[in-house]
Amino acid sequence: MNALDTPRAVVIGGSLGGLFSATTLRAAGWDVDVFETSPNQLDSRGGGIVLQPDVLDALHFAGVALPDPPGVASGERIYLDREDRRVEQLFMPQMQTSWSLLYSAMRNALPAARLHTGETFSDFRMDGEQVVARFESGRSERADLLIGADGIRSTLRRRLLPEIVPAYAGYAAWRGLVAEPDLPLFAADILRERFTFQQGDEHSALAYLIPGENDSTAAGERRWNWVWYRKYDRARLNELLVDRHGAARAFSLPPGTAKHADVEQLQLDAKALLGPTFRALVDATGEPFMQPIVDLRTPRMVFGRAVLIGDAASVPRPHTAGSTAKAAANAHALALALAGARQADTSIDALLTRWESQQLQRGKRMTDLGISLGDRLMNIAG
Repeated sequence: MNALDTPRAVVIGGSLGGLFSATTLRAAGWDVDVFETSPNQLDSRGGGIVLQPDVLDALHFAGVALPDPPGVASGERIYLDREDRRVEQLFMPQMQTSWSLLYSAMRNALPAARLHTGETFSDFRMDGEQVVARFESGRSERADLLIGADGIRSTLRRRLLPEIVPAYAGYAAWRGLVAEPDLPLFAADILRERFTFQQGDEHSALAYLIPGENDSTAAGERRWNWVWYRKYDRARLNELLVDRHGAARAFSLPPGTAKHADVEQLQLDAKALLGPTFRALVDATGEPFMQPIVDLRTPRMVFGRAVLIGDAASVPRPHTAGSTAKAAANAHALALALAGARQADTSIDALLTRWESQQLQRGKRMTDLGISLGDRLMNIAG
């Protein structure tokens, strides 16, 4: 690449991490194409997201506009006991948004011709200072940079670091989304404008409002987002990960796939363990979904002209509320670093080395924090 060339990146993964990479790199003067395995637009199985400054900074840099307001505000954090009595409350204002709102905003900001669905990455090779990515369809793409933003199941990471695999942390997160009007009034009055928790013996629940399915933040059109962390041994987890069609899933149960008996057991457990408000949330959820909590951290993020970002590189536990923020920060920092790549005397490789050092430290801090928070919350011995 010479000083007059426009550098090109190929991004593997069309979820939030890939879209952060594409939008920020385009703002830095790069040509970017995104390749996603799914033939369709992705769904909003991620549910709610706490809107962190790193996310807003990346979107501002990329020129991606969000609705106004971009989410649902909460003022208090309250902690309930088994009888719904407040045992603690703090003033901690923040904004909660939805996975689908961020996804739609970034996807709509990219030219449709740059988004390629139904393309599964298989391998790559180096050709001088360029990388050639290959796909199962037989397609190949030449670029100056290959970005693995394909999450916890990253195909690129498995190609580069096959020994690095997710490690089950000993508990899982059941999640659900409830249309605002579908929750009984007594529970809605407790939860509204608050970020609410209930802590129990080896389990923990939280809930807050997020935009509705159409990204609406109008009262009555929003959704309640809840999460309930439960401890399971590996054998029980494997049973739960067999979906209602008998297929064993490795990393999650998307909405509508949990076995009816397991959903019924979840509701029975809620009656035994949760207070009235959180029981009402579980009971009002038609299709709860589940994700095992895992730990993963790579020792490297740069492999020549191939890089890993977001959950493909390290997975902070959700107690940090930082997975989306880390992906945004990784991508934003990469774009800032590579903005100088068109200068004749600047090496992309040197820029990547500096970027990697900083982002590895960020990933370590966040994963260490998540492990500490989660193990204390769930009473897991170190």
